Amino acid sequence: MSTILLVIIYISFISLGLPDSILGSAWPMMHLELNVPVSYAGLATMIVAGGTIISSLFSERLIKRFGTGKVTAISVLMTALGLIGTYMVPGFWGICLLGIPLGLGAGAVDSALNNFVALHYEAKHMNWLHCFWGVGATAGPFIMSFWLLRESGWRMGYATIGLIQGILVICLFVTLPLWKKMEKQEENKESEKSNTRISELLEMRGAKPALIAFFCYCGVELTTGLWGSTFLVDTLGLSAEKAAKWVSIYYLGITVGRLLAGFLAIKLNNIKMMRLGQIICLLGVILLGMPFTSYCQLIGLMLIGLGCAPIYPAMLHETPQRFGKEQSQGIMGIQMACAYVGSTFIPPVFGFLAKGMSFKIMPVFLMIFVVLMFICSEMVNRGIKKSNNI
Repeated sequence: MSTILLVIIYISFISLGLPDSILGSAWPMMHLELNVPVSYAGLATMIVAGGTIISSLFSERLIKRFGTGKVTAISVLMTALGLIGTYMVPGFWGICLLGIPLGLGAGAVDSALNNFVALHYEAKHMNWLHCFWGVGATAGPFIMSFWLLRESGWRMGYATIGLIQGILVICLFVTLPLWKKMEKQEENKESEKSNTRISELLEMRGAKPALIAFFCYCGVELTTGLWGSTFLVDTLGLSAEKAAKWVSIYYLGITVGRLLAGFLAIKLNNIKMMRLGQIICLLGVILLGMPFTSYCQLIGLMLIGLGCAPIYPAMLHETPQRFGKEQSQGIMGIQMACAYVGSTFIPPVFGFLAKGMSFKIMPVFLMIFVVLMFICSEMVNRGIKKSNNI
Protein backbone atom coordinates (compact mmCIF):
# COMPACT_ATOMS: atom_id res chain seq x y z
CA MET A 1 0.00 0.00 0.00
CA SER A 2 2.77 2.41 0.97
CA THR A 3 4.70 1.61 -2.22
CA ILE A 4 1.67 2.07 -4.50
CA LEU A 5 0.93 5.47 -2.97
CA LEU A 6 4.58 6.49 -3.28
CA VAL A 7 4.48 5.71 -7.02
CA ILE A 8 1.30 7.80 -7.36
CA ILE A 9 2.96 10.67 -5.46
CA TYR A 10 6.03 10.55 -7.72
CA ILE A 11 3.77 10.73 -10.78
CA SER A 12 1.86 13.56 -9.10
CA PHE A 13 5.02 15.63 -8.62
CA ILE A 14 5.94 15.29 -12.30
CA SER A 15 2.40 16.29 -13.23
CA LEU A 16 2.44 19.23 -10.80
CA GLY A 17 5.59 20.60 -12.41
CA LEU A 18 4.13 20.53 -15.93
CA PRO A 19 1.86 23.64 -15.73
CA ASP A 20 4.23 25.74 -13.59
CA SER A 21 6.48 26.80 -16.47
CA ILE A 22 4.20 26.87 -19.52
CA LEU A 23 2.83 30.42 -19.26
CA GLY A 24 6.26 31.91 -19.85
CA SER A 25 6.84 29.62 -22.82
CA ALA A 26 3.47 30.38 -24.42
CA TRP A 27 3.11 34.06 -23.54
CA PRO A 28 5.01 35.55 -26.52
CA MET A 29 2.34 34.04 -28.77
CA MET A 30 -0.56 34.25 -26.29
CA HIS A 31 -0.44 38.01 -25.72
CA LEU A 32 -0.49 38.65 -29.48
CA GLU A 33 -3.51 36.42 -30.06
CA LEU A 34 -5.32 37.81 -26.99
CA ASN A 35 -4.38 41.38 -28.02
CA VAL A 36 -3.00 42.47 -24.63
CA PRO A 37 0.34 44.06 -23.62
CA VAL A 38 3.20 41.71 -22.84
CA SER A 39 3.26 43.01 -19.23
CA TYR A 40 -0.15 41.43 -18.54
CA ALA A 41 1.61 38.12 -17.85
CA GLY A 42 2.46 39.53 -14.42
CA LEU A 43 -1.22 40.03 -13.61
CA ALA A 44 -2.11 36.47 -14.60
CA THR A 45 0.77 35.13 -12.52
CA MET A 46 -0.23 37.19 -9.48
CA ILE A 47 -3.79 35.80 -9.58
CA VAL A 48 -2.50 32.23 -9.62
CA ALA A 49 -0.07 33.05 -6.78
CA GLY A 50 -2.88 34.62 -4.73
CA GLY A 51 -5.01 31.50 -5.04
CA THR A 52 -2.04 29.34 -4.12
CA ILE A 53 -1.34 31.34 -0.95
CA ILE A 54 -4.99 31.24 0.17
CA SER A 55 -5.39 27.48 -0.37
CA SER A 56 -2.09 26.79 1.43
CA LEU A 57 -3.31 28.65 4.51
CA PHE A 58 -6.58 26.69 4.62
CA SER A 59 -5.09 23.32 3.63
CA GLU A 60 -5.02 22.02 7.22
CA ARG A 61 -8.77 22.34 7.73
CA LEU A 62 -9.56 20.86 4.33
CA ILE A 63 -7.29 17.86 4.86
CA LYS A 64 -8.56 17.16 8.36
CA ARG A 65 -12.11 17.19 7.08
CA PHE A 66 -11.74 15.35 3.78
CA GLY A 67 -8.37 13.56 3.97
CA THR A 68 -5.18 13.97 1.96
CA GLY A 69 -6.28 11.70 -0.89
CA LYS A 70 -9.56 13.45 -1.58
CA VAL A 71 -8.06 16.95 -1.26
CA THR A 72 -5.26 15.97 -3.64
CA ALA A 73 -7.67 14.45 -6.17
CA ILE A 74 -10.04 17.44 -6.14
CA SER A 75 -7.14 19.91 -6.28
CA VAL A 76 -5.61 18.22 -9.32
CA LEU A 77 -9.09 18.11 -10.88
CA MET A 78 -9.31 21.89 -10.41
CA THR A 79 -5.96 22.41 -12.14
CA ALA A 80 -6.97 20.05 -14.97
CA LEU A 81 -10.22 21.95 -15.54
CA GLY A 82 -8.36 25.27 -15.39
CA LEU A 83 -5.87 24.11 -18.02
CA ILE A 84 -8.52 22.68 -20.34
CA GLY A 85 -10.61 25.80 -19.79
CA THR A 86 -7.65 27.90 -20.94
CA TYR A 87 -7.75 25.96 -24.20
CA MET A 88 -11.32 27.19 -24.79
CA VAL A 89 -11.19 30.69 -23.29
CA PRO A 90 -11.75 33.54 -25.79
CA GLY A 91 -9.96 36.43 -24.06
CA PHE A 92 -7.44 37.52 -21.43
CA TRP A 93 -9.94 38.03 -18.62
CA GLY A 94 -10.97 34.41 -19.01
CA ILE A 95 -7.30 33.50 -18.44
CA CYS A 96 -7.38 35.53 -15.23
CA LEU A 97 -10.62 33.90 -14.10
CA LEU A 98 -9.23 30.42 -14.70
CA GLY A 99 -6.12 31.40 -12.75
CA ILE A 100 -8.25 31.16 -9.59
CA PRO A 101 -8.87 27.37 -9.73
CA LEU A 102 -5.32 26.85 -10.98
CA GLY A 103 -3.90 28.64 -7.94
CA LEU A 104 -6.32 27.15 -5.40
CA GLY A 105 -5.66 23.64 -6.69
CA ALA A 106 -1.88 24.03 -6.79
CA GLY A 107 -1.55 25.37 -3.23
CA ALA A 108 -3.73 22.72 -1.60
CA VAL A 109 -2.12 19.75 -3.34
CA ASP A 110 1.39 21.07 -2.71
CA SER A 111 0.79 21.41 1.03
CA ALA A 112 -1.06 18.09 1.23
CA LEU A 113 1.53 15.98 -0.57
CA ASN A 114 4.56 17.57 1.10
CA ASN A 115 3.16 16.97 4.57
CA PHE A 116 2.03 13.44 3.70
CA VAL A 117 5.54 12.59 2.50
CA ALA A 118 7.13 14.25 5.54
CA LEU A 119 4.97 12.11 7.83
CA HIS A 120 5.14 8.75 6.08
CA TYR A 121 8.35 8.55 4.04
CA GLU A 122 12.11 9.01 4.42
CA ALA A 123 13.96 12.25 3.64
CA LYS A 124 15.50 10.79 0.47
CA HIS A 125 12.04 10.60 -1.11
CA MET A 126 11.36 14.28 -0.39
CA ASN A 127 14.51 15.21 -2.33
CA TRP A 128 13.76 12.86 -5.20
CA LEU A 129 10.14 13.98 -5.39
CA HIS A 130 11.18 17.60 -5.82
CA CYS A 131 13.70 16.43 -8.40
CA PHE A 132 10.77 14.81 -10.25
CA TRP A 133 8.90 18.12 -10.01
CA GLY A 134 11.86 19.63 -11.85
CA VAL A 135 11.46 16.98 -14.55
CA GLY A 136 7.83 18.08 -15.00
CA ALA A 137 8.74 21.76 -14.99
CA THR A 138 11.35 21.05 -17.67
CA ALA A 139 8.98 18.93 -19.77
CA GLY A 140 6.19 21.55 -19.75
CA PRO A 141 7.94 24.02 -22.09
CA PHE A 142 8.92 21.16 -24.40
CA ILE A 143 5.28 20.09 -24.72
CA MET A 144 4.26 23.70 -25.31
CA SER A 145 6.99 24.26 -27.92
CA PHE A 146 5.83 21.14 -29.78
CA TRP A 147 2.39 22.69 -30.27
CA LEU A 148 3.64 26.24 -30.84
CA LEU A 149 5.26 25.01 -34.05
CA ARG A 150 1.84 23.90 -35.30
CA GLU A 151 -1.32 25.74 -36.26
CA SER A 152 -3.14 24.70 -33.09
CA GLY A 153 -0.61 26.74 -31.10
CA TRP A 154 -0.57 27.37 -27.37
CA ARG A 155 -4.15 26.27 -26.81
CA MET A 156 -3.34 22.64 -27.63
CA GLY A 157 -0.33 22.89 -25.33
CA TYR A 158 -2.63 23.78 -22.44
CA ALA A 159 -5.13 21.10 -23.47
CA THR A 160 -2.43 18.39 -23.62
CA ILE A 161 -1.14 19.15 -20.13
CA GLY A 162 -4.74 19.41 -18.91
CA LEU A 163 -5.45 15.90 -20.23
CA ILE A 164 -2.31 14.57 -18.52
CA GLN A 165 -3.61 16.06 -15.27
CA GLY A 166 -6.99 14.45 -15.97
CA ILE A 167 -5.36 11.00 -16.19
CA LEU A 168 -3.71 11.66 -12.82
CA VAL A 169 -7.11 12.62 -11.36
CA ILE A 170 -8.49 9.21 -12.36
CA CYS A 171 -5.52 7.47 -10.71
CA LEU A 172 -6.02 9.51 -7.52
CA PHE A 173 -9.74 8.73 -7.26
CA VAL A 174 -9.09 5.02 -7.89
CA THR A 175 -6.53 4.93 -5.07
CA LEU A 176 -8.63 6.90 -2.55
CA PRO A 177 -9.24 3.79 -0.37
CA LEU A 178 -5.47 3.37 0.01
CA TRP A 179 -5.03 7.00 1.12
CA LYS A 180 -7.85 6.59 3.67
CA LYS A 181 -6.42 3.33 5.00
CA MET A 182 -2.92 4.74 5.47
CA GLU A 183 -4.20 7.91 7.17
CA LYS A 184 -6.49 5.84 9.41
CA GLN A 185 -3.49 3.81 10.60
CA GLU A 186 -1.71 7.05 11.45
CA GLU A 187 -4.74 8.42 13.31
CA ASN A 188 -4.91 5.26 15.42
CA LYS A 189 -1.40 5.96 16.69
CA GLU A 190 -2.22 9.54 17.67
CA SER A 191 -4.78 11.32 19.77
CA GLU A 192 -7.72 13.03 18.12
CA LYS A 193 -6.55 16.09 16.22
CA SER A 194 -8.25 19.42 16.51
CA ASN A 195 -8.03 22.44 14.29
CA THR A 196 -5.50 24.98 15.50
CA ARG A 197 -5.82 28.65 14.66
CA ILE A 198 -3.13 30.23 12.56
CA SER A 199 -2.40 32.72 15.36
CA GLU A 200 -1.75 29.79 17.75
CA LEU A 201 0.51 28.06 15.24
CA LEU A 202 2.53 31.25 14.84
CA GLU A 203 3.16 31.33 18.60
CA MET A 204 4.85 27.91 18.55
CA ARG A 205 8.56 27.95 19.36
CA GLY A 206 10.55 28.42 16.15
CA ALA A 207 7.54 29.00 13.90
CA LYS A 208 8.25 32.60 12.91
CA PRO A 209 11.94 32.16 11.98
CA ALA A 210 10.99 28.98 10.08
CA LEU A 211 8.51 30.97 8.00
CA ILE A 212 11.11 33.67 7.31
CA ALA A 213 13.53 30.96 6.17
CA PHE A 214 10.98 29.66 3.64
CA PHE A 215 10.31 33.21 2.47
CA CYS A 216 14.03 33.85 1.97
CA TYR A 217 14.73 30.55 0.25
CA CYS A 218 12.07 30.97 -2.43
CA GLY A 219 13.13 34.57 -2.93
CA VAL A 220 16.73 33.45 -3.61
CA GLU A 221 15.74 30.60 -5.94
CA LEU A 222 13.25 32.60 -8.02
CA THR A 223 15.32 35.81 -8.14
CA THR A 224 18.34 33.91 -9.44
CA GLY A 225 16.27 32.08 -12.03
CA LEU A 226 14.35 35.14 -13.22
CA TRP A 227 17.12 37.74 -13.28
CA GLY A 228 20.28 35.63 -13.66
CA SER A 229 20.33 35.97 -17.44
CA THR A 230 19.79 39.74 -17.31
CA PHE A 231 22.56 40.06 -14.70
CA LEU A 232 25.02 38.25 -16.98
CA VAL A 233 24.07 40.35 -20.01
CA ASP A 234 24.20 43.63 -18.07
CA THR A 235 27.39 43.06 -16.06
CA LEU A 236 29.47 40.81 -18.34
CA GLY A 237 28.17 41.84 -21.73
CA LEU A 238 27.22 38.29 -22.70
CA SER A 239 24.76 37.66 -25.52
CA ALA A 240 21.22 36.80 -24.49
CA GLU A 241 21.61 33.30 -25.97
CA LYS A 242 24.80 32.54 -24.03
CA ALA A 243 23.38 33.99 -20.81
CA ALA A 244 20.28 31.78 -21.16
CA LYS A 245 22.51 28.71 -21.51
CA TRP A 246 24.39 29.69 -18.36
CA VAL A 247 21.16 30.07 -16.40
CA SER A 248 20.05 26.65 -17.64
CA ILE A 249 23.09 25.30 -15.78
CA TYR A 250 21.63 26.85 -12.62
CA TYR A 251 18.38 24.91 -13.08
CA LEU A 252 20.33 21.79 -13.95
CA GLY A 253 22.19 22.24 -10.67
CA ILE A 254 18.91 22.23 -8.74
CA THR A 255 17.55 19.15 -10.51
CA VAL A 256 20.76 17.09 -10.37
CA GLY A 257 21.46 18.39 -6.86
CA ARG A 258 18.16 17.03 -5.58
CA LEU A 259 18.87 13.67 -7.15
CA LEU A 260 22.22 13.55 -5.35
CA ALA A 261 20.71 14.98 -2.15
CA GLY A 262 18.38 11.98 -1.99
CA PHE A 263 21.40 9.71 -1.61
CA LEU A 264 23.11 12.06 0.84
CA ALA A 265 19.95 12.16 2.95
CA ILE A 266 20.45 8.46 3.69
CA LYS A 267 23.56 9.40 5.70
CA LEU A 268 22.88 13.01 6.75
CA ASN A 269 19.89 14.31 8.71
CA ASN A 270 17.73 17.22 7.54
CA ILE A 271 19.53 19.84 9.63
CA LYS A 272 22.93 18.88 8.21
CA MET A 273 21.46 18.88 4.69
CA MET A 274 20.11 22.40 5.22
CA ARG A 275 23.44 23.69 6.52
CA LEU A 276 25.37 22.06 3.68
CA GLY A 277 23.04 23.57 1.09
CA GLN A 278 23.15 27.03 2.66
CA ILE A 279 26.96 27.06 2.81
CA ILE A 280 27.25 25.96 -0.85
CA CYS A 281 24.65 28.57 -1.81
CA LEU A 282 26.61 31.28 0.03
CA LEU A 283 29.83 30.29 -1.77
CA GLY A 284 27.96 30.50 -5.07
CA VAL A 285 26.70 34.00 -4.31
CA ILE A 286 30.23 35.12 -3.39
CA LEU A 287 31.61 33.77 -6.68
CA LEU A 288 28.75 35.44 -8.56
CA GLY A 289 30.06 38.79 -7.35
CA MET A 290 33.71 38.14 -8.17
CA PRO A 291 34.93 40.45 -10.97
CA PHE A 292 37.99 38.39 -11.98
CA THR A 293 36.68 36.18 -14.80
CA SER A 294 33.30 35.26 -16.27
CA TYR A 295 33.85 31.65 -15.22
CA CYS A 296 33.45 32.77 -11.61
CA GLN A 297 29.85 33.71 -12.43
CA LEU A 298 29.26 30.39 -14.21
CA ILE A 299 30.59 28.38 -11.26
CA GLY A 300 28.67 30.69 -8.92
CA LEU A 301 25.36 30.02 -10.66
CA MET A 302 26.05 26.29 -10.63
CA LEU A 303 26.83 26.36 -6.90
CA ILE A 304 23.73 28.40 -6.08
CA GLY A 305 21.66 25.77 -7.88
CA LEU A 306 23.43 22.88 -6.13
CA GLY A 307 23.11 24.68 -2.80
CA CYS A 308 19.42 25.38 -3.25
CA ALA A 309 18.75 21.73 -4.12
CA PRO A 310 18.63 20.16 -0.63
CA ILE A 311 17.42 23.16 1.38
CA TYR A 312 13.72 23.24 0.48
CA PRO A 313 13.08 19.47 0.70
CA ALA A 314 14.98 19.26 3.99
CA MET A 315 13.01 22.12 5.55
CA LEU A 316 9.75 20.50 4.46
CA HIS A 317 10.68 17.03 5.69
CA GLU A 318 11.87 18.39 9.05
CA THR A 319 8.49 20.04 9.78
CA PRO A 320 6.91 17.13 11.76
CA GLN A 321 10.12 16.76 13.82
CA ARG A 322 10.24 20.49 14.54
CA PHE A 323 6.61 21.10 15.42
CA GLY A 324 5.08 17.67 16.03
CA LYS A 325 2.99 15.43 13.77
CA GLU A 326 -0.31 16.79 15.09
CA GLN A 327 0.51 20.37 14.08
CA SER A 328 2.62 19.60 11.00
CA GLN A 329 -0.14 20.11 8.42
CA GLY A 330 -1.12 23.49 9.84
CA ILE A 331 2.49 24.66 9.93
CA MET A 332 3.13 23.15 6.50
CA GLY A 333 0.31 25.19 4.98
CA ILE A 334 1.64 28.45 6.45
CA GLN A 335 5.17 27.57 5.36
CA MET A 336 4.01 26.98 1.79
CA ALA A 337 2.10 30.27 1.85
CA CYS A 338 5.22 32.16 2.99
CA ALA A 339 7.24 30.39 0.31
CA TYR A 340 4.79 31.53 -2.38
CA VAL A 341 4.82 35.07 -1.01
CA GLY A 342 8.61 35.10 -1.24
CA SER A 343 8.66 33.73 -4.79
CA THR A 344 5.95 36.19 -5.85
CA PHE A 345 7.29 39.44 -4.39
CA ILE A 346 11.07 39.23 -3.89
CA PRO A 347 11.98 38.92 -7.62
CA PRO A 348 9.90 42.00 -8.59
CA VAL A 349 11.43 43.95 -5.69
CA PHE A 350 14.90 43.13 -6.97
CA GLY A 351 13.87 44.12 -10.50
CA PHE A 352 12.65 47.48 -9.19
CA LEU A 353 15.88 48.09 -7.24
CA ALA A 354 18.11 46.98 -10.11
CA LYS A 355 16.30 49.28 -12.52
CA GLY A 356 16.98 52.26 -10.25
CA MET A 357 20.52 51.25 -9.32
CA SER A 358 22.28 48.48 -11.26
CA PHE A 359 22.05 44.74 -11.79
CA LYS A 360 25.50 44.57 -10.18
CA ILE A 361 23.73 44.60 -6.80
CA MET A 362 22.36 41.09 -7.43
CA PRO A 363 25.10 39.18 -5.48
CA VAL A 364 24.67 41.51 -2.48
CA PHE A 365 20.87 41.23 -2.69
CA LEU A 366 21.03 37.43 -2.77
CA MET A 367 23.60 37.30 0.03
CA ILE A 368 21.30 39.23 2.36
CA PHE A 369 18.56 36.64 1.94
CA VAL A 370 20.91 33.63 2.10
CA VAL A 371 22.45 34.89 5.35
CA LEU A 372 19.02 35.73 6.80
CA MET A 373 17.81 32.25 5.84
CA PHE A 374 20.80 30.66 7.57
CA ILE A 375 20.31 32.72 10.74
CA CYS A 376 16.60 31.91 10.92
CA SER A 377 17.22 28.20 10.31
CA GLU A 378 19.73 28.11 13.15
CA MET A 379 17.29 29.97 15.40
CA VAL A 380 14.71 27.26 14.76
CA ASN A 381 17.21 24.46 15.37
CA ARG A 382 18.41 25.96 18.65
CA GLY A 383 14.89 26.76 19.77
CA ILE A 384 13.64 23.23 19.13
CA LYS A 385 16.74 21.71 20.77
CA LYS A 386 16.24 23.90 23.84
CA SER A 387 12.55 22.95 23.97
CA ASN A 388 13.40 19.23 23.83
CA ASN A 389 15.88 19.60 26.69
CA ILE A 390 13.33 21.22 29.00
